[in-house]
Amino acid sequence: MKSVSFLLTLCTAFSFLHAAEKPNVIIIMADDLGWGDISCNGATTIKTPAIDQLAAEGLRFTSGYCSASTCTPTRYSLLTGNYAFRAANTGIAPPNGPAIITPGTPTIASLVKQNGYHTAVIGKWHLGLGQPRPDWNGELKPGPLEIGFDHCLLLPTTNDRVPQVFVQDHRVRNLDPADPLWVGERKPSPDHPTGITHRDSLKLDWSHGHNDTIHNGISRIGFYTGGQKARFRDEDLADEWIKESRQWIGAQKGQPFLLFFAAHDIHVPRMPHERFQGKSGMGLRGDSILQFDWCVGELMKIVDENHLAENTLFVLCSDNGPVLDDGYKDQAVEKLGSHLPAGPFRGGKYSVLEGGTRTPFLTRWKGRIAPGVSDQIVCTIDLPASIAALARTEVPAGGCVDSMNLLPALLGEKDAKGREFVLQQDNNGNKFGLRVGKWKLVREKNKAQLEHQLYDLQKDPGETENVAAQHPQERKRMVEKLHAIIASPQH
Repeated sequence: MKSVSFLLTLCTAFSFLHAAEKPNVIIIMADDLGWGDISCNGATTIKTPAIDQLAAEGLRFTSGYCSASTCTPTRYSLLTGNYAFRAANTGIAPPNGPAIITPGTPTIASLVKQNGYHTAVIGKWHLGLGQPRPDWNGELKPGPLEIGFDHCLLLPTTNDRVPQVFVQDHRVRNLDPADPLWVGERKPSPDHPTGITHRDSLKLDWSHGHNDTIHNGISRIGFYTGGQKARFRDEDLADEWIKESRQWIGAQKGQPFLLFFAAHDIHVPRMPHERFQGKSGMGLRGDSILQFDWCVGELMKIVDENHLAENTLFVLCSDNGPVLDDGYKDQAVEKLGSHLPAGPFRGGKYSVLEGGTRTPFLTRWKGRIAPGVSDQIVCTIDLPASIAALARTEVPAGGCVDSMNLLPALLGEKDAKGREFVLQQDNNGNKFGLRVGKWKLVREKNKAQLEHQLYDLQKDPGETENVAAQHPQERKRMVEKLHAIIASPQH
């Protein structure tokens, strides 16, 4: 039945694609950016003019979601169209973690590639490399190039985890064979400097964890040695990725493309370029928001420079909700002021409350999407099926099982509907949230017992009052639906 339904929606979507035969796609994913962290969603303490421009020229979703409240599972789901809890080892990936997405798995990149798209991922990966572990001094495969991407320039894990090197396609960039890179879980020698033994040398102190190997005056999770010529400076990450994006987009020469631009901002350690430091008045977290906004503006400029604005769909999202102190003393708490990172919602990163997964979500396609605001429910997990429809590619049987083709809703078509429900998971799928219309179910484990809370988001968007006792039938219906979705995909 899924293939029949997909073909029907595919045919419907085709009727909308009059502006371009094969439009380009740029997916911009922020890291830890909250719903309330951008000024077009109501932030007043900080301004995000580039994001605001994207919203003003496109569609701003008030109910846009990511699929999980941490990075690795959301990224897994965005690429594969499958909820991360359905697969093993999809929690936050460790420094030496193997490739999580196996070759042959249909992904958003492999789907569009079938119809002539060039594909690239630039930025944070954090989905593992190699098998059974990364070969840092050899070929790092399988990786992005084995699941549909033609090119990649990656931060291999996440920047609070080692190593601080770029991976370009299959190898660590600029690695000197005479200075091999070693990455491990234990100190390589008793005198190896760490954030504990050399804390006085740090330019950014840690608050909890994050106290192993020191690089660039910042201690991280995990240990590594060597690879000195390959190491980057934290302050240069965003600039390097924009430079790479400009070169790669400019080289496409009319070939349709998909770019997954996976920013590290505003994840810890927050160390934006010096030109942003001190500019927000909110400490390094606020400064990192400014840097991410700059990246958005630069990507729009690159598209304009190549005369592609009317042939390019932008999607802006975040991998999970906000967090303040996530392991470093960067004054995120002390300088917060009246700013509400999650907006009116409760919770944030690691949580299945609305603040954990309801995030900024914007689409723009000049001349194609009418500017406005949508209250339709959309989710990052739906991008594979939706972009496949845009690229006129069919999803194979058994692929992207949880991804829905919401292309009409993403394009703001009249009477287009978003999701009837959205499922939210925590890092390892131990906790779940389920929203159906105005109702929100939260399933947590309390002393080995499952506890189901029920909230009326229409009356209580902040999820402050559990109304399960007042609405037992609604609670029962929601619990049954949650169990059914967990057991098998529902469309």
